Amino acid sequence: MKAIKFISTTSLLIGAALSLTACGQNNKNAAKPANKFPEQTPQKIAKQGGTLTYAIETDTPFKGIFDSQLSVDQVDSDVMQFGNEALFDTDNQYKITNKGPATFKLDKKAKTVTITVKKGVKWSDGKQVVAKDLEYPYEMTANKATNSLRYSDSLANIGGMKAYHNGKAKTISGITYPDGENGRTIVIHFLAMKPGMLQSGNDYFIETAAPYHHLKDVPFSKLVSSDQIRKDPLFFGPYKVSKVVRGQSVTWVPNKYYWRGKPKLNKIVAQVVSTKSASQAIKSHKFDIADVVNSDWQAVKNAKNAKNTNFIAKIPLAYSYLGFKVGKWENGKNVMDKNSKMNNKSLRQAIAYAMNINQVEKRYTQGLTFRVPTLIPAQFSDYFDKNAKGFPYNLKKANQLLDKAGYKKKGKWRAQPNGKPLSIHLAAMTGSAVQEPIIQNYIQQWHKIGLHVSLTGGRLIEFNSFYDKLDHDDKNVDMFMAAWSLSSEPSPRGMYSETNPMNDSRFVTKENNKLLDEIDSTKAFNHKYRVAAFHKWQQYMNDEVYIVPMTNSYAIQAVNNKIVNYSLKPAAANSVWYKVGFSK
Repeated sequence: MKAIKFISTTSLLIGAALSLTACGQNNKNAAKPANKFPEQTPQKIAKQGGTLTYAIETDTPFKGIFDSQLSVDQVDSDVMQFGNEALFDTDNQYKITNKGPATFKLDKKAKTVTITVKKGVKWSDGKQVVAKDLEYPYEMTANKATNSLRYSDSLANIGGMKAYHNGKAKTISGITYPDGENGRTIVIHFLAMKPGMLQSGNDYFIETAAPYHHLKDVPFSKLVSSDQIRKDPLFFGPYKVSKVVRGQSVTWVPNKYYWRGKPKLNKIVAQVVSTKSASQAIKSHKFDIADVVNSDWQAVKNAKNAKNTNFIAKIPLAYSYLGFKVGKWENGKNVMDKNSKMNNKSLRQAIAYAMNINQVEKRYTQGLTFRVPTLIPAQFSDYFDKNAKGFPYNLKKANQLLDKAGYKKKGKWRAQPNGKPLSIHLAAMTGSAVQEPIIQNYIQQWHKIGLHVSLTGGRLIEFNSFYDKLDHDDKNVDMFMAAWSLSSEPSPRGMYSETNPMNDSRFVTKENNKLLDEIDSTKAFNHKYRVAAFHKWQQYMNDEVYIVPMTNSYAIQAVNNKIVNYSLKPAAANSVWYKVGFSK
């Protein structure tokens, strides 16, 4: 369960905070549940032509890293969605089908996956996508010079991948070309087969291609900053980049070589708008598609011109969480620090029980945000442990845990069991106007149990700087509030393994390694076994509380009622922009 194509470093915590209204506002006109909203606009014939404007809601300029293996945040993913088509279509349960740009064949006995790109699938410069384009993302990810955060022990399950990653081989021996590099097929040879391999979003093979002919002359160390990635990227999806205003907007025009046919729109403009301005922009119809800031849902819904807008919604595969820094990234893996002030289970449990998440939701939310009890979302059906309780608010229990663990008060604040002062720095991101009051609420809750918690740097941190601090183990971060926008294969290995750099808490234990291995073992091809393994992992994580699951949030989009064929259904995701257009 890696961060969705790709991290959602766009924090769901911000989304959760955005779903909160001013303190004390009554909630008589609560939003109808998201399952009462449609998941798509009318599906009918669209006319040819027109310009669609799409809101990119962020309070900081987007990075503009237009490659799926080099980018790790949702904002860039949103910006490049119009051209960045994946290799595979899926059904509504995210199972890979052969209806997309490439076909897929798994041979359990031979321990291989064969991927063949279809003839006529071409880059936006007219070049056929070839086998080398399917293989090159693995080099980009595994070569240490790119500093990609995508490399993990899941990819190391490919034959020869470790040797390449460690600089002991110039090629990846486990990826072969039956018809040569200019053919259309690669065969991936695995050390072991994994039950998640039939699902899109697994970490064991890459579901995108990279234009080798366009990138081959760029050193790996310079790829992420190159014009080929930042200014002139190539995609094989329905639209191609026409103009980039760095960090602010990207204009897309039809890819005349697109394999499915001619897309409907003449132009798409993806434009940044701040979360504070988003709702007014929706009400003034500045954008054809925009996310509704949940705290402004009533105002948007009741606006005079709301009748010209369709509202569609879903509950995303995502959650916000509180993480504790208990180690560091060292020599290519996460290493625990036994001396970390947060490496005390009773302290972590107390912090979790002191969070009044349900009270915050009841007081502020319009029915669009809710507490989650575990790190596997309910959308994953029986993999979700419905018996998990998580950390319901219990201030008495929090105090008891701290007392028993020896965190005695010295004046207003508690000291560490060794008698030294305890000061905890919390990193949290900027967001809407209600973000800071929400964060301050939790800080006050921790103050109630005698914990001296303050914001890192004394203020909320903008998006890019926040993740830079986490990724580089800033010493002024003891705990942090962040979020994952998840992939569609539920294995948590891609986020919480010993060798994954995106495991920002840096926790690693023998038991966690064992449980992750069980989830992805060959025994887990048996569904009941895998369900049981998922439940054991969730129980372990809630017991050890290296991560506190917090909230998920209904996601509503406002769509111009003249837009047709726009859909949030999983089966539509890979072809949606080919179909979207204006009604006749």
